[in-house]
Amino acid sequence: MIIVSELGDKTFFIAAIMAMRHSRAVVLAGALGALALMTVLSAAAGFALPNLMPRTYTHWASVVLFFVFGIRLLREGIAMESGTVSEELEEVENELSKADKKTDVEAAEGSGTTATTVVNQSILWQSFTLTFLAEWGDRSQIATIALAAQKEPFGVTVGGIIGHAICTGLAVIGGKMLASRITEKTVALSGGGLFIIFALVGIYEGMYM
Repeated sequence: MIIVSELGDKTFFIAAIMAMRHSRAVVLAGALGALALMTVLSAAAGFALPNLMPRTYTHWASVVLFFVFGIRLLREGIAMESGTVSEELEEVENELSKADKKTDVEAAEGSGTTATTVVNQSILWQSFTLTFLAEWGDRSQIATIALAAQKEPFGVTVGGIIGHAICTGLAVIGGKMLASRITEKTVALSGGGLFIIFALVGIYEGMYM
């Protein structure tokens, strides 16, 4: 679920483009750290919901969320042109170009090893904050909360982090090339279909609660 949701998403592009300009290891560490933290927070929120209200309510609320996001993605995917590449790529490039100017200024203020350390720390922080903010309120976060409210939260957390690790690793290794070949239509239709499947499974399970 995470892999389908994140391919072609803004966090994917952030890791892909930053890895082309800076150290892959530093970018991967920052992005994965942000995504892991977000996954833990989302799973914790999903785990807390059944303790605040009856589990039946949280279960059906999760089903509704999956349906809403699934239908929304399917409608967006159907309305898109087949050859259109995600518009988020250009948006992320503009954001990163502004952030890179700040990094260049910080590097100019240092020298030698100190400058390298300052730059790496700045890139790590930039990768972490940009990814965390981009992920906040994203469909994968909502899906993680909904799934953790239905299933075992530890398993959801581990699975989510593994999914993010795979997706971010793909972005860092060859993300921009992959992103240029994956259309937004494909991502939207795949994600929408998967969310609808989760909703249908939730309905089936809810009938036997």
